Amino acid sequence: MSSALSLIRSLFYRPWLLATLAAAGSAILLLLASLGLAMHQLQQGESEQMNAQGERFLERLEQIFGQLREGVDLLEAQPLRSCSPKMVSTLQQVAFQYRFVYEASYVDGVHSCSSRFGEEVVDPLRVPDIQGPTYSYWLNTTTQPNDNLAALMLGRGKFRVSTSRGHLSDVVDLPPNGSLLVILDNDTRAIPVLGPPQIWPPSEQWPPQTQQALVVLSDLLIYRMPTNSPDYQLVLMTPRPSNQLRMNTVLWLLFPGSLLLAWCIGWLVLQVISQRRSLSGELQGALRRGELQVLYQPIFELNSRRCVGAEALVRWRRPDGTLTSPDLFIPLAENTGQIREITDFVIQQLLEQLGHVLRANPHLYISVNLAACDVMAPRIGGVTARLLAIHHVSASQIAFEVTERGLIDVVVARDNLQALRDVGHKVLIDDFGTGYCSLAYLQTLPVDCLKIDKAFIDALGHDAASSGVAPHIIRMAHALELRVIAEGIEYEAQALLLNSEGVNYGQGWLFAHPLSARQFAELVTRGRRMGGRRIDDEP
Repeated sequence: MSSALSLIRSLFYRPWLLATLAAAGSAILLLLASLGLAMHQLQQGESEQMNAQGERFLERLEQIFGQLREGVDLLEAQPLRSCSPKMVSTLQQVAFQYRFVYEASYVDGVHSCSSRFGEEVVDPLRVPDIQGPTYSYWLNTTTQPNDNLAALMLGRGKFRVSTSRGHLSDVVDLPPNGSLLVILDNDTRAIPVLGPPQIWPPSEQWPPQTQQALVVLSDLLIYRMPTNSPDYQLVLMTPRPSNQLRMNTVLWLLFPGSLLLAWCIGWLVLQVISQRRSLSGELQGALRRGELQVLYQPIFELNSRRCVGAEALVRWRRPDGTLTSPDLFIPLAENTGQIREITDFVIQQLLEQLGHVLRANPHLYISVNLAACDVMAPRIGGVTARLLAIHHVSASQIAFEVTERGLIDVVVARDNLQALRDVGHKVLIDDFGTGYCSLAYLQTLPVDCLKIDKAFIDALGHDAASSGVAPHIIRMAHALELRVIAEGIEYEAQALLLNSEGVNYGQGWLFAHPLSARQFAELVTRGRRMGGRRIDDEP
């Protein structure tokens, strides 16, 4: 653990290295995200394009087969059954009547006649690709790239009607080497309707497990179109090189943007680290220059309004008079290890400033906040004992406050806190209810008092979900025979309600803002009852 912390601290003091790592990591993540986005958009675009083509083809195919069926049914219903001039005229009328009927013909096994060529010798057709109870289907009667040749043929009895390639190709814009296929024989045979023949099945893992219409292979896009017939499927198959080229174009647009954003992230990390390093250096100088000061937040007995102690608070006032928030420099000091020096400074200052007050008022105590590093090590006990001996102050008049979040290892913390109690110090749990200290741990910790966080005090008397937390903590503390201090009391009604709940002590702006050592000494020396007035309201 210590080696990891040392590594982190060493990186903290190498801002350029950390900024470079942040920029490199961000660049990798952004490029991966850009690649994923590009792939997603590509696949979505491919799916939309092929879906649009498929819908147009299905719509046209439905129109074509509807007219072919009407035409062949009309021919089957008329009485003529020989190749005669009248039959040729009838065939021509059907071809003229229906837009998508390119050719109508009659075949009697010996001769045939057609709406286009009159009577001729029969050229036997291959076996139908689909043989239904009523109709027979020939799906690709020519592969020549000529829109004026028949491509689909439907037969009933001795009559045949067909449509041309042009009636299909005008709605499906196939790329080079793309094909429109009809899949037969349980997905084992593919017949091209438009385009060249294709290898089928397209992969060893065919059919795929996915139910999505678009199947993306390494070099092919295969779009499966639903049909009402279980005997066949319709498939659009196109190669991917052109789409890959478009994807590379998208990536080339995303690549510089990702690098620019990664550079910005690295620059921001560098600025933050440099600022924190600068603040850390300023804090070290502030300790030397005496810019830190200790204020005292009085603690009162709620019933008598008598001051029984105070919480020592550290503040940083810059030479220009501005105050740096403790929420900013205390966490920084904890991360850099400067918090130990600050804690020692607070104890030394309070004893130098208020040692005479504490000696004159044995019932009075001052509490000092301990960071996690002080709770997890026995160092603070020795430092305090040395200073107490110098100023002749009892150990019972210096209390230590620890937060639940500071109890990283409860067993180690328990031993160190017990050592402090053994020499007379009181131990308080600060901001109770905001951390992770369970009742089981609390029963084993050497604790004298619980301090209820201001957030739960503010919720008293409201319908907020946390309004019942404070009474619960109070009851739990009484069950464990612990004293309770309420923090952040701002209104008289809060003080009265807490007192009625059995809380004996409180602190907050109702009584006083944090006081200087002189103001606090005056408060204690004069024994002033606060009532509804604060000490800092006095002239």
